[in-house]
Amino acid sequence: MTTLRKSLRGAALGALLAASAVAVPTLASAQALFSAPERLDGGQVGFSSGERGRPVLPGGPVVANGRGFHPGQSIVLMYGQTPLSTGPITANAEGGFEARLTLPANAQPGNHPIVAVSQSPYNAVLADLKISPNVPLSNEAAYRITNIQPTRGLYQTAYSAKRNAVFATSAVGRPPVRQSELLRLNADTLAVEARVTPAAAPGRTGRDGQPQDGGVFAVYGVGVDDANDTVWVSNSRQNTVAVYRQSDLSLVRQFEPGTVNHARDVVIDEEHGKAYASATFEPEVVVFDTAALTVAKRIKIDSTVRGETFSAASVSYDREARRLYVASNSTNEVAVIDAAADTVLNVFPVPGARSVIGVSHDPQTDRIFVAGQGTDNLVVLNGSDGSVVADTPVGAGALNVVFEPKSRRAFVSTFGAGTVTVTDVDGRIVANLPAPPVANHVSADGRGNVYVAVKSGWTTDGNDSVLRIRPAR
Repeated sequence: MTTLRKSLRGAALGALLAASAVAVPTLASAQALFSAPERLDGGQVGFSSGERGRPVLPGGPVVANGRGFHPGQSIVLMYGQTPLSTGPITANAEGGFEARLTLPANAQPGNHPIVAVSQSPYNAVLADLKISPNVPLSNEAAYRITNIQPTRGLYQTAYSAKRNAVFATSAVGRPPVRQSELLRLNADTLAVEARVTPAAAPGRTGRDGQPQDGGVFAVYGVGVDDANDTVWVSNSRQNTVAVYRQSDLSLVRQFEPGTVNHARDVVIDEEHGKAYASATFEPEVVVFDTAALTVAKRIKIDSTVRGETFSAASVSYDREARRLYVASNSTNEVAVIDAAADTVLNVFPVPGARSVIGVSHDPQTDRIFVAGQGTDNLVVLNGSDGSVVADTPVGAGALNVVFEPKSRRAFVSTFGAGTVTVTDVDGRIVANLPAPPVANHVSADGRGNVYVAVKSGWTTDGNDSVLRIRPAR
């Protein structure tokens, strides 16, 4: 057993680092200066919570896992110039290790760089220990939450005013995905009115190089076109999109695989007959003609980060401003697109955010709300110049955000914390609501209701949940 030193940026750890499946010797002799270094890319280190399905929190348990080291090699975990342990860890016969520690209650949230220094041969590996903020539940009495469990693998929801319905997408597992549904729910009762399984997808080549069936055209993102009585969905696994009829969920058009790279979000400009789909891992948004059901244009987005490529993730369309807002999870930026001309107006950096992914907009204040999954925060930007209005910790894995215009509140789903954090336009938290275990997506209907797609995670073999959140009065 190896005890942690009593220092972590000045905070007493008061914790133990216990080794599992590793031998921990007494202090090893110091490494000779400039001895032969590691010549290969040796060693990888990662951190996770010691509680299954939970984020790393102040005062909580942490597991450090290493692999790719030499059997018997000594490793010391360093926080700056301070060793976390009183002695080194020794890699096991497979070149791996597992070590456990408990963080102090006053550990500060953020991404803490930890260096794993190994000897014989010498090497140093940098790894981030991400500590998430522990945001308590609050003001639950101000909201009424309705919960149904219609299916497994829920991803997104979208509201249809024409049918007073909520459309939801689901997909289970990795490719080839065989279980997927598009559902129509009654917006008042949340009862399932209709459901359909997508058509079979083309065959694919497996990792072993052998042909295998392609599963189905699994559905992930969803957007509603009331003008044409259709629903648009993204087929991320086949890099494309599809269109279904609202009335009976029959397939209207399945676009060819490869039309939109790893298609994620789909939003509709009903008045002007356009659909916009984000191409994840690519710097583009694909524009469709919703009447002709054809590709109309591809909008290329150039990153302001030198040498980096914009990766289109979440997309939010503001009908009043006629602006499209696109988050980049690779460069931590938000692009503002003029939807009249389908040209890029601005690309704003999002300071203080990593793995930017969710985005929404308030036309009244011209503020952009951005969820940072890697930094557990909501960043509010001024839409005119990109300046930061607020930077608010909201809980582990801030994934999606929607601005609800009637209450003038932003709702943020946190994937790791399993909550929906509610803020005002200035980014101040006014409520933090339970949505366990995994709050995936939020959408609004413009009537004051917010719908949440909640995944069951590892906790159950049952169905996932759709929550409807509305003011209690």
